[in-house]
Amino acid sequence: MKELKEIRFNETDILLQDNLVRGSILPETVAELNRNIIFKGDTIVEGPVYGHRLEIQQGNLEIQGAVFAQLELYVNSEARGNITFRKSVGSANTIVSRASETRLLFYSDVNAKTVSLYNAFVAGSIYADEVELVNCVVIGGVFATQKVDLTDSIVGTFNTPSIMISGVVSLLLPSAFSIEKMVVAANTRLYNLCLADLGSLYKGLPQSPNSGKIALDTSADEVTTKLVDEQVQKTLRSYTVIGKVLAADLLDMDKFQNHFLLTAASLGAQLLKSYDLGLDKDGNTATLSVDRIRDFFFDILHGKIEIQDMDGKFSISQITGRK
Repeated sequence: MKELKEIRFNETDILLQDNLVRGSILPETVAELNRNIIFKGDTIVEGPVYGHRLEIQQGNLEIQGAVFAQLELYVNSEARGNITFRKSVGSANTIVSRASETRLLFYSDVNAKTVSLYNAFVAGSIYADEVELVNCVVIGGVFATQKVDLTDSIVGTFNTPSIMISGVVSLLLPSAFSIEKMVVAANTRLYNLCLADLGSLYKGLPQSPNSGKIALDTSADEVTTKLVDEQVQKTLRSYTVIGKVLAADLLDMDKFQNHFLLTAASLGAQLLKSYDLGLDKDGNTATLSVDRIRDFFFDILHGKIEIQDMDGKFSISQITGRK
């Protein structure tokens, strides 16, 4: 890989291919504010990046600093390889990637007016007016001021006025929220994974008998709350399994290690040391890293790792008699 030395960018476009940038790509003059940056592959940038429009034509690409695009951050649909953003990524307008052959990783938050992602892993949260996710995993939340469209994805939670789901969609936290009633496509399945034994699954060990995914009925499990003040009345809908969680908490679910697993994913770029969940089924250390956690959740998403159904049965006498 070539190292950029004593190179001067012009005021229109920057084209990077087979380069290592030992620093930032930031405008120094007013004219450079409208500069476009095009990544043609095999590039590492060790600092932050600012551009009027950022286009990724091909991987591999790693940007270690924060990224901001004034107009758009766009990943070419024909792109292949690894594309990694290790800090926050933002745009005043759109962030778009529909590339099916890329391994797209965001180690932190994504913030734009419109976010549309395919086959992406986001360790943080997404903040936007409109969000569209297909075949994605978001460890944090999806927060939109207008609408969210989820297809075959796993997200921590969501909070949006309007939500549409299709395919198989799973939540990692007990509750999610919308204002309008959820629109559900035909043959859609909605699950909550907050009581799944993710720790054992990560290590390849048998799941706890008292664990599993919870199927959500968007009508039966919807809780409607009316919020009223002197001027405004709002209706908030929550899709929650909190009642099941409160009951299950009596059975000591700390051993699932779910919270530790999700926290390690969301803090991956900021952890000062590596952590693990103990020994896996082969006696090796189950190290926690963003890459391994990404592969783990995509294996769940694609059905390579199956989470058992939770039957929700427990004995009150067993709980009250436990010391």
